[in-house]
Amino acid sequence: QKGIEAHKAGRVQEADRYYTAILKANPKHPDANHNMGVLAVAIGKVNEALPFFKTALEVNPKIAQYWLSYIDALIKLDRLKDAKAVFDEAKGAGARGDDFDKVESKIRIWNKSINRIGDTQDPPQSQLQLLINLNTSGQFEKTLNEAAQLLTKYPRSALLYNIIGAANRRLGKLQKALDAYKGALAIKPDYADAQNNIGVTFNVQGKIDRAITAYNKAISIKTDYAEAYYNRGVALHNKGMLDKAIAAYNEAIAIKTDYAEAYYNRGVALHNKGKLDKAVAAYNEAIAIKPNYAEAHYNIGVVLQYKGEIDKAVAAYNQAIVIKPNYADAHYNIGVVLQDQGKLVGAIAHYKEAILIKPDYNEAYTNMSNALSGINFEKPNHEIQGILISMLDKYKNVRPNNIADAAISLLRLELDLQRQLQLINSDEVRKNPLATVTELNKFPLLIKLMKVCPIPDLEFEALLESLRASILANICSLKKAPNELLMFQSALALQCFTNEYIYKQTKEEGKSLQRLEKIVKSAIDNNKQPSPQEILVLASYKGLNHYDWCNFLTVTDEIQEVFTRQIEEPKREQYLKSSIPTLEPITENISLKVRVQYEKNPYPRWVNTSLFGNPAAISEVIRTMQLKIYEQKILSVNAPDILVAGCGTGQNSTNTATRFKSSKVLAIDLSLSSLAYAQRKTEEHGITNIEYMQADILNVGKLYKQFDIIESIGVLHHMNDPVTGWKVLVDCLKPGGLMAIGLYSELARQSIVKIRAEINQLDIGSSDLEMKRFRDLMIGSNEKHHKIAMRWRDFYSLSELRDLLFHVQEHRFTIPQIKDSLHKLGLKFCGFTSSKIVSHFKLTNRHKDDPYNLDKWHLHEEA
Repeated sequence: QKGIEAHKAGRVQEADRYYTAILKANPKHPDANHNMGVLAVAIGKVNEALPFFKTALEVNPKIAQYWLSYIDALIKLDRLKDAKAVFDEAKGAGARGDDFDKVESKIRIWNKSINRIGDTQDPPQSQLQLLINLNTSGQFEKTLNEAAQLLTKYPRSALLYNIIGAANRRLGKLQKALDAYKGALAIKPDYADAQNNIGVTFNVQGKIDRAITAYNKAISIKTDYAEAYYNRGVALHNKGMLDKAIAAYNEAIAIKTDYAEAYYNRGVALHNKGKLDKAVAAYNEAIAIKPNYAEAHYNIGVVLQYKGEIDKAVAAYNQAIVIKPNYADAHYNIGVVLQDQGKLVGAIAHYKEAILIKPDYNEAYTNMSNALSGINFEKPNHEIQGILISMLDKYKNVRPNNIADAAISLLRLELDLQRQLQLINSDEVRKNPLATVTELNKFPLLIKLMKVCPIPDLEFEALLESLRASILANICSLKKAPNELLMFQSALALQCFTNEYIYKQTKEEGKSLQRLEKIVKSAIDNNKQPSPQEILVLASYKGLNHYDWCNFLTVTDEIQEVFTRQIEEPKREQYLKSSIPTLEPITENISLKVRVQYEKNPYPRWVNTSLFGNPAAISEVIRTMQLKIYEQKILSVNAPDILVAGCGTGQNSTNTATRFKSSKVLAIDLSLSSLAYAQRKTEEHGITNIEYMQADILNVGKLYKQFDIIESIGVLHHMNDPVTGWKVLVDCLKPGGLMAIGLYSELARQSIVKIRAEINQLDIGSSDLEMKRFRDLMIGSNEKHHKIAMRWRDFYSLSELRDLLFHVQEHRFTIPQIKDSLHKLGLKFCGFTSSKIVSHFKLTNRHKDDPYNLDKWHLHEEA
């Protein structure tokens, strides 16, 4: 009643509030629905009124006013056929009275008016042209306003409705666009343009079959409608019906011989069918008509690149860039070509351009990170620094370890950082750490790197080690330090946790730590909170989860990141251990020893990794990796079952699960600690197609299952007998399946072999303290094999150092041994997967079959 009172008094908004409240409580309330419809009509939103009237009638069809309001709204919308149908329905339901007689008379007059006027009545051409110009220039809201005004004068203009539909479609208001096109057809049923536009709108909505139906109607009305044939081709193309799509493009071209877009799309369809020469011919036809057709030049480049005509491909990409300087994909593809040729600096330059144009270009970030691996910059480059920061922020795309060396080389070129590195262990750092921290905070790339991966540089390590000690020694005077110190301390604590506290610690630091630990414990015992500085100092020397009081901390912004990484995540891993199934008890002697190692040091501890944003079919992955396939059946597998045998902490399993489309991954490992880490990271990334299980490779036959793909990277060489373990995996591989294997190289690890011999000779154990002490000896050594080992990223975190130098079991292989093993196991070599190494190999091995010849690989490795 309050709503009606407000309505009658003209207080529309108040009435709307009351009616809306009623409908929220009772969506089917007939009077509230009817009155909401009346309100909508009153403010000109007639289309929005119709659902309210329909609901009111569905609930109570005996109220004559409901019928009248509904019919009146349809008449206002020029939907006379619908109005007549509803009128007939109302009479059938028993609606009678003078008002209905008036409606019937009104409909009769309208029908006569239509017959007298004809199908349509458009505004003068000059007014229409102004409207068309507004729409063409992108002023869609203004187009709608002007068209609405013209409709009041020309309510029977099909062309106006068509323009209104086009403007709404460009604004993304697809239902309103369809309603307008249907309004045009109600006036002019043989309006081919409106049917075509309905098809375009359905295509945008993904309703491909309905789009095709609309295009067919347009063509039946106007048999020489080139655009409708073209659009039908696009829709059929989207459905994968390439032959029919090509036929439609051909029809469009037959009608309109200079139809560049139809030639281009015909080229794309032929390209997709593998008819590459015909595709290039179609692209060239498009270019002959439209010389500045950047996409056609680009696609010619794609075909030429696939065919191995690299120079011509690059020329085509460059032409596309000349026409369209912001063509990110063309820059990206040139980067791919240059990377394949080993021209990494040039590749990085083009990936950089692609990323600057398209900041969310995931593939460019991934490829650039691979190109950056091992690159040392010789000149400062702040643009690249910015991109590296973005790459580290791209949580799912880049392994920070891949770009750490390049990032450090860039940072070393900064004069301010050079000055700070010269102050290592100086009184300036010892007495006033805040000044050094202030300087280091100027380099967001360094701070970001500290948070996500071990810093692989001994000078930076020494500086951070010195700062850690200095902050501890000066903790009392720093308690009221500015936030910039806390930010740095947080990054330092995360760095130390990630490298597993590999930094050496003096006796003086040990005593200071004990005092600080007592102060913090006493504060918590007395229901007080320690300062953020105190917590972050402790977190730089030992994981907070190792303190009994860690759960009593109040989490503040200053310690949030560290609290999450050092307390919440380990707690989650501990919980997950109980939910991971076990295949069989692990009993083999070496397997037990390896398990103990990885329970203590899950390997590797990682924060970010490289994941694939768009999973691909097996056939596409094989093409991208340039593998040689001997059994074609694998190419048609649509939902591969994959085994990752020895998944560690989950980098490979998450990478694989996001690479292969519709895949189901079973990932096994000896270590529950590693599996729990992997499970946590998998959940964190929202990956749902991996199952984890504790199992020894020797027991996987008891799964009684075969897999399309098996991956075992860096695992077999830690078994008692690698080939025996490999044979077990082969028995679990489907005939024609793919296997990815990673093994240690005998030649590449000669320096490691020497160091392992020294460790055995000196009888050095593998406790954390012993490993750190031996590492310090290596840092102070001038021996060549020590210097070589220090270049390995594994040297910069404790679990990776253990894996590198102190592993309980290690085998190494030569390529002839691999060749022999493949023969015995009934396997064939499909290629190596490191694009960087393969590119280097191809510089001197240019025959197309050389990458699949292990004898040539052996000569290459020896050289």
